[in-house]
Amino acid sequence: MLERNTPAFRARVTGRVFVHMGTTSPEYSHALERDLVACGARYVEAPVSGSRVPAEQGRLVGMVSGAADVVEAVLPLLEPLCTQWFRCGAVPGALRMKLAVNHYLIATVVALCETVYAARASGIDLALLRRILNAGPMASEVSRTKLDKLVREDFSPQAAVRDVATIADLVADQAACADASVPLMRDCVTLFRCAHDAGMGDLDMAAVVNAFGFAES
Repeated sequence: MLERNTPAFRARVTGRVFVHMGTTSPEYSHALERDLVACGARYVEAPVSGSRVPAEQGRLVGMVSGAADVVEAVLPLLEPLCTQWFRCGAVPGALRMKLAVNHYLIATVVALCETVYAARASGIDLALLRRILNAGPMASEVSRTKLDKLVREDFSPQAAVRDVATIADLVADQAACADASVPLMRDCVTLFRCAHDAGMGDLDMAAVVNAFGFAES
């Protein structure tokens, strides 16, 4: 769209402010900022945490990076999307933070999926398991939503397997760049890749429960 690396790029971007809300590698975002600033544009990272329903309700959590003056200029446009915005310093701080948040989210949902997979195989009453987990100290909005999907086997998408598989790769790559050992995330990468390759890409991330048998083989 921007025609980077072409003569048209400068004409398209000069004098404009670009707000990047996607989930890409921090390195990609940092390079994009450098190219935009070199052509007289301004740049803000503004990734969010949350899926479709929180987005519809304006209850996402936002992370923002960039020069302080341009961040202050764009925040009023972004505030209706989120209950809170957190300033994460210079680019690519917000995307690094976003991947750290997703690390926790992905691992949490996969652990919940594994719990249901093993409980079903053991003949445990899943409806009762849901009530007990939802009443306990580990319950959260995410766990309640995904557990309900798992028990009802309703995998209509909120955060699709296809997207989570891509983000899991980015999370693992960020850890690798820091020489951090992340065995749990590596397992998550494998599971989501298996789910995607098995044709579940358009289903909700909770559908990764159906990939446990594939991953074992």
